[in-house]
Amino acid sequence: MGDTPFITVEGPIGVGKTSLAKAISEQFNFALLKEIVDENPFLGKFYENIEEWSFQTEMFFLCNRFKQLGDINTHYLSQNKSVVADYHIFKNLIFAQRSLNPEEYEKYYKIYQILTSDMPKPNVIIYLNASLDTLLKRIKVRGREVEKNISPLYLEQLSIDYENTMTIFEKEHPEIPVLRFSGDELDFVKSEQDLNYIFQKLSSSLKTRNRSKTL
Repeated sequence: MGDTPFITVEGPIGVGKTSLAKAISEQFNFALLKEIVDENPFLGKFYENIEEWSFQTEMFFLCNRFKQLGDINTHYLSQNKSVVADYHIFKNLIFAQRSLNPEEYEKYYKIYQILTSDMPKPNVIIYLNASLDTLLKRIKVRGREVEKNISPLYLEQLSIDYENTMTIFEKEHPEIPVLRFSGDELDFVKSEQDLNYIFQKLSSSLKTRNRSKTL
């Protein structure tokens, strides 16, 4: 993990990752890395028939995120330019494990390990979670065409998967702070006070990290 700040915002679909990442980018003057979603040609078909289109969908996301992180490392992090991303590449495993059959997942995991072995790791992860009702409301408000057929059951299972993954991640990577925020309690899109609260927590985490580096 390098010295240059690299922040990732994570959480289930609809929780507000991109909105928060944009706000952090503007507040701290960090470069913004947004995941490619709408360009995935398989995504609409995936939400209609997960079994049939899962492997193609997950491989598209993995290859594109691999390319994005490589570019970010080359053009920003290696030149001491700070970055905030609206995803962490480990999310690929969360989605793949939920949608792929065991044989597909085994192949997928091997490819994931090869591609991500030397990828840059974040200094801080911001983890957003929210109830199913909140997620469904926010998905409806933003009105993405590809998300109109998302199953509430799939979304609920995904939220549980995220929570389990983050708990394991914190135990396995104690060197990377995870800042948790509830989308049910904080509305950082509509409330400046809520947004500033997140900014303060992030700023404090970065300062603590810098102090530990100088000791």
